[in-house]
Amino acid sequence: MSEYVFGNEMSRREALKAGLLGAAGLLFGQSRHAEAAAAAQPPAAVATKPAKARAVIQIWMWGGPCHIDTFDPKPDAGYDYTGPFKTAIPTNVDGIQINEFLPLLAKQADKFSIIRSMTHGNNSHETASYMVQTGRKPDRLVYPCAGAVVALFKGYDRGYQGIVPPYIVLTRPQGRFSEAGFLGQKYKPFATGGDPARTPFAVEGIVAQGISDQRQESRRQLLHSLDSLGKALPNNPYLARLDAAESKAYDLMFGEARKLFDPAQEKDELRDKYGRNTFGQSCLVARRLVEHGVPYVTINYQGWDTHKQHFEIMRKKLPELDQGMATLLQDLADRGLLDSTIVWWSGEFGRTPRVQWEAPWNGGRGHYGNCFCAVVAGGGFKGGRVVGASDSKGMEVAERPVYPHDLIGSMYELLGIDPEGPMPNPRGMDIKVLPTVADGTQSGGRLKEIM
Repeated sequence: MSEYVFGNEMSRREALKAGLLGAAGLLFGQSRHAEAAAAAQPPAAVATKPAKARAVIQIWMWGGPCHIDTFDPKPDAGYDYTGPFKTAIPTNVDGIQINEFLPLLAKQADKFSIIRSMTHGNNSHETASYMVQTGRKPDRLVYPCAGAVVALFKGYDRGYQGIVPPYIVLTRPQGRFSEAGFLGQKYKPFATGGDPARTPFAVEGIVAQGISDQRQESRRQLLHSLDSLGKALPNNPYLARLDAAESKAYDLMFGEARKLFDPAQEKDELRDKYGRNTFGQSCLVARRLVEHGVPYVTINYQGWDTHKQHFEIMRKKLPELDQGMATLLQDLADRGLLDSTIVWWSGEFGRTPRVQWEAPWNGGRGHYGNCFCAVVAGGGFKGGRVVGASDSKGMEVAERPVYPHDLIGSMYELLGIDPEGPMPNPRGMDIKVLPTVADGTQSGGRLKEIM
């Protein structure tokens, strides 16, 4: 544990002295140790341009949502493709239809754009997740995902003063690859754990289940009473840094950070609008985080890898998605945050357009990377548009292919990050933020039609 917190310099006994055995100490210690290491390095070049967006909320559809059962319906494709979802509904934008189980989002279509021609051709969870979130094909290096890149350019090294880390995942890590890549531990996301639909929301390192605040404070007082070394060396700079780390850790546990993660700080009426479930309350917490300056929040929305019982699962999941995402868009707009916050909805791929009725799937859908959907809103992206098209059965891209490289590069531009600028890194490698077409990268071009 001590190596994780402060490198090899700090022993378990010293950690006990500082009162950092809680996960809050782990969180703060990791961040500050990484900052100290970065401070010792030469200043890195800044690859930024004027920004329209200052934050991203990434709704990561873990497992891969079916495009034709969400934002690219094919009501005329026949039962083998639509299953029981034969109806598409109009939205508040003429000519745009979406799945019948998304009526609230249909009323918000003027706020988002649908990309119906996403493609990369890979059907493996791990590889496809890497491609969609980094904009790169796998090679000898593990590159950082978009969240880590934003944390690099918008985080502590660039003046971020937030009370929580600049890259946060609600609630579980995605686990498909190392999100920070070669940038290292400093740029890994802080995964909250817990469930924001429960009271309290037990954020790891901030809320300790089964331990009262009074007991935590009593532990702190006991540790201070045993701190003979600190009393003997009151002006020691190393011990002063440990005391500062302890103070920050307890601030996380009992101060504003705790309130920041707590959806119970909001009115019950608003919580009900988001939905009293993990996804809905995650959307609410994400809004609270970006409202307080956090530049990148991922909602890891699990349950979309529907090889079996696909339509039964969709009847439950789609209304949940509809309520949470539609309320998020409206809430951001009402608070004047949508113009500066990109909302990015996507999974690693789509699902097979033709339903797999045969055993053992019995009405499921498999992995499908040839053609799928993404949705973007806010932060400089125009709403009420459709980019690209799939064919009549959702099998292939029919026009305007969009590769992960194109979408991520477009988001970077809106965030003021130059996709072709240098990527500062601790290894001193000569690397660009994104590869170019000259490097052999597939590209349909930036999404200028909606920027």
